[in-house]
Amino acid sequence: MKTGTRILLFSGLLSVIFLFQVHGQVYRLLEDPVTGIMASSGIEKPVTIKVIYDNYLKVDGLKEDWGFSIMIEGLDKEVLFDTGTNPEIFASNFKKMGLDASAIDYLVISHEHGDHTGGIPAFTSMKKNIPVIIPHSFSDKFKERMTVLGLEPMLVDKPAEICKNLFTSGEFDFQIAEQSLVLDTKNGLVVMTGCSHPGIVKMLNKIKSDFNKNIYMVFGGFHLMQKSEKEMGEIIQEMKALGVVRCGATHCTGDKQISMFREEFGYNYVEMGVGNTLVIN
Repeated sequence: MKTGTRILLFSGLLSVIFLFQVHGQVYRLLEDPVTGIMASSGIEKPVTIKVIYDNYLKVDGLKEDWGFSIMIEGLDKEVLFDTGTNPEIFASNFKKMGLDASAIDYLVISHEHGDHTGGIPAFTSMKKNIPVIIPHSFSDKFKERMTVLGLEPMLVDKPAEICKNLFTSGEFDFQIAEQSLVLDTKNGLVVMTGCSHPGIVKMLNKIKSDFNKNIYMVFGGFHLMQKSEKEMGEIIQEMKALGVVRCGATHCTGDKQISMFREEFGYNYVEMGVGNTLVIN
């Protein structure tokens, strides 16, 4: 159940700060509008995605574990998306990959499950006092914990701009509050998911409608472990019908299901795994 009251505070005559009140506690609401997206819009230079935490291993010397975390570099702001399960594994992979916590401007959490939030204490031991962007229906306990850890909860309701060319999908209307990240490229939208609890096809349909642009690529956890071969075939065809050209399925998708994505997308399948680097043009 969504709770809270929006409050508008005016600073001078030019700017508006959006706040969100939950049980007496006031939080900032990320509500920068999604504008300027068109067929010709998108990143002007490559964006790099580094996989810090995943069920699968790509680079020897790192550690795989159930969970997901990626770093997004090459935009106006650097963004950490999710933090995996185990803080020690997160910290070890992060440091061995030579990543710089001081450069991170935002932490974005897809949903309130331990395999995406467990590494937060390890991250805050390296960097504090930055916004943590979360769906506004996250529990009060989680929001309060973020404040205790030195982060600044910024709540998401609708699709909004995080920085130039990078957006939150907004919170999906589902029993588990979840958001994904959306990168605008000249080839189409690139969607990054945590676990896709609301349903990957449902999420992609909504993003395509909200952003009014084709989806070129999607990667992350798709939560399809219990899906049959027949159901998987239907999901893959629905994704292709949406215009998805490239796909990288990992984490909670399921081994058999991942193999089906790999076979169906062929050359356009994107391998994930800890230590891997994706370059998006």
